[in-house]
Amino acid sequence: MQATELFRLWQELLLPCADAFTYPGFARFQEWLTGLVLNVEEHTITQSLVGLGRAQDWKALESFAEYGHWDQDALERATAALLDDAPGRLWHGYRVWAADDTKAHRSSKKVWGTCTFHEYTARCPNRAATVRAHNWLVLGALLPRPDQPAWFLPHTGRLYFRQSQLPAGEVFRTKCELLVDLVRREASYCDGEHLAVFDGAFAVRSVVRRLVWPEPGQPRIEFLTRLRGDARLHALPPAEVPPGRRGARPKWGRRLPPPRQGGRWSGPWHEGQTWIYGRRRQVRWKEVVCLWRVCGHEVKVKAVVAEVEGYRKRFTLVSSARELSGLQLLELFCARFRQEDGFRDLKQRLGWEECRAWTKNPIVRTTQMLLLAMTLLRLLQFKLEEAEGDAWWFHPPWNRRKTRPSVLDLERLLRQHREEIQRLLSQQMRT
Repeated sequence: MQATELFRLWQELLLPCADAFTYPGFARFQEWLTGLVLNVEEHTITQSLVGLGRAQDWKALESFAEYGHWDQDALERATAALLDDAPGRLWHGYRVWAADDTKAHRSSKKVWGTCTFHEYTARCPNRAATVRAHNWLVLGALLPRPDQPAWFLPHTGRLYFRQSQLPAGEVFRTKCELLVDLVRREASYCDGEHLAVFDGAFAVRSVVRRLVWPEPGQPRIEFLTRLRGDARLHALPPAEVPPGRRGARPKWGRRLPPPRQGGRWSGPWHEGQTWIYGRRRQVRWKEVVCLWRVCGHEVKVKAVVAEVEGYRKRFTLVSSARELSGLQLLELFCARFRQEDGFRDLKQRLGWEECRAWTKNPIVRTTQMLLLAMTLLRLLQFKLEEAEGDAWWFHPPWNRRKTRPSVLDLERLLRQHREEIQRLLSQQMRT
């Protein structure tokens, strides 16, 4: 592909974000984001400018990161619209969002917003068991791919602080409150059905009830999460009060066997195949529509217990999207693991942990830029696939099992045209 065409596609993805900045600010935004994807060294502001051949702009770009006008709501709204136009955005009729938290390590206690955490991977005695890090709650879109793992496109994130280590001027919010707020914002940006997929750590009353039983004026959002083996499930209550029984109609039906004994639920076992953790696997599952104590008696849910080929333990899930089959729910929940691949690419390919900012605005804005850079690279990939198929990325002859491009392949393509992109960007910034 010619450099001018590649640069045009890249600019088409950046242009909807212009409303979040002033005219000079949008030029700095373009410069920063383009430098991040072209940079082969540390992904700091100065090194990104060196990669663009515009080192003289370092003061202006650092001032933009600290003081420039930045409308976060407008930026999220614009990128949500870009995601909504991505191929395969609807998955089983839903816009599927995945949420999880991750840590970006920083070593100094003088860095704004860092908290101390126990490092569970510190098995070596020479590594510190307690580390300092920024704890980010990240929300992104899951897009299906036929007979391939799903794509995870990170959209936005919020920084979580421990209450005992809260920076001055910040209001304490739990991770559960942050998750509900993020998902509700996504639902306000795009009309339609939304499905939030998250791990069992968020399967608590303060999350699921607020999503499916919202306050007036808030949209209802369906959820899908892991179910505890000892969760309290109940059958649906009888439609009518039994003859001779006095009092109000019961709100809860009889107690069902817990999920760890899901084989005792009424109804037959089903069998099928779906894409789970890297390949198609045979699945045997049972599902039941019931009530879940955490969710309350007002909302019916579907509980699923599944035996998956290659796994000894059963999968237990619960969702308020009752029209989906157990097999579809299992496929969606297992696709959530693509978020971990996204975190890996953000840290290893885009330098999430290489941030050298010390104050609030540069720290928050750098993370948003990295999330946006990864999402725009994937959207650029979809445009390239539509125009040229898979001929644009390198197929290594020593790895014939590689069937789809990585973030590194996209960066390599842009770096092949570095000089021409530098020239085109310089021309644009002079206008």
